[in-house]
Amino acid sequence: MPLLVLFRFVFMLVSLCVFGVAAYLLWNWYDGDLIRQADGDIVRVRTGWFLWAGVGLLGLSFFGRPIITPFLAKPDTDPTAAVRDEGQFVAGASGSKLYVEQLGSPAAPPIILVHGWAMDSTIWFYAKRDLARSFRVICWDLPGMGQSTPASPSAIGLTEFAQDLRTVIGLAGERKIVLVGHSIGGMTIQTLARDDPAFFDAYVAGTVLVNTTYTNPLKTMILSGLAQAIRWPLLEPLMRLAIALQPLVWLSAWQSYLSGTAHMANRLGFGKYVTRSQLEHTTLLSTRNSPGNIDRGNLAMFRWDATHAMARVTPPLLVLSGEIDIVTKPQAGRQIAADRGDTIHLAIEGANHMGFLERSADYNRAIADFAQSLQPTP
Repeated sequence: MPLLVLFRFVFMLVSLCVFGVAAYLLWNWYDGDLIRQADGDIVRVRTGWFLWAGVGLLGLSFFGRPIITPFLAKPDTDPTAAVRDEGQFVAGASGSKLYVEQLGSPAAPPIILVHGWAMDSTIWFYAKRDLARSFRVICWDLPGMGQSTPASPSAIGLTEFAQDLRTVIGLAGERKIVLVGHSIGGMTIQTLARDDPAFFDAYVAGTVLVNTTYTNPLKTMILSGLAQAIRWPLLEPLMRLAIALQPLVWLSAWQSYLSGTAHMANRLGFGKYVTRSQLEHTTLLSTRNSPGNIDRGNLAMFRWDATHAMARVTPPLLVLSGEIDIVTKPQAGRQIAADRGDTIHLAIEGANHMGFLERSADYNRAIADFAQSLQPTP
């Protein structure tokens, strides 16, 4: 989502400043001062604290992550990790190459998980484990993220994602499916409902929208007025510049990851329950995914709207919001629910935008109960 990308950019600049100060101090130590002694000889005098301060800041720039992260998150009792199960590649309807994983019994009711932006399908670590006990879980990487590749850089957009979602739905066979989407994943689902409601009604048993919005996310985040005001003069030019300078931006992103400042940025997307592995998992994915692709997706979100889309389709709808979500405020979820009237809306206590990780038991239980009510399993 654009807000977290902006946080990461700011903290990346902080990390580069620390590195720059370290380089400045080390150069000043090496260069020293030329002093003429009483006998006429000129000697170079170096200031010792320049060396130690420079070495300390340089070390923090590349090895700060294990020092900083313990202050940002709790120890783990159930660690997550960016690991994959056995998957396959399929051709997407938009011309993309999609990486898809399937878990659980093939005979069980199918659930399709659609992840948020700058992430990949490994972010569903807890959901895959918990839901696969009772359901056939299908998860995939959105084009441009993880192992999925778009037909072209210009094909990174919500319309193309919705076309590819049709392809993934087709993998479920004849049974209707339950769709679960977080953030841009929920926006992808709404795009499919907006663009092809007949298909949606025919193949979808129910939908769960997780911490998402119904329109340009700049309008439903905190400080939305400021965000919209700086969109054209600042946000869009910065993102287009980052796309043009992707190798340098990627290198800077990894330096920020190593220093721990990237973890500080991603910490803003969590509440008080976040653990160290959850913060590490999220930060790793947002760093190793292409920054150019991330910014192309953000620009596409700025031009997106699916207001009232879910009111045009009939499958039951569950909307889950983080009570303290700053990226897509819970008011956005309430608005989606209000459009339908018959929709269940739950605000998860203490959950921020990445609440489905830090409060995974609550989110997964709500998803499982909803899916079970639609397609009972033994």
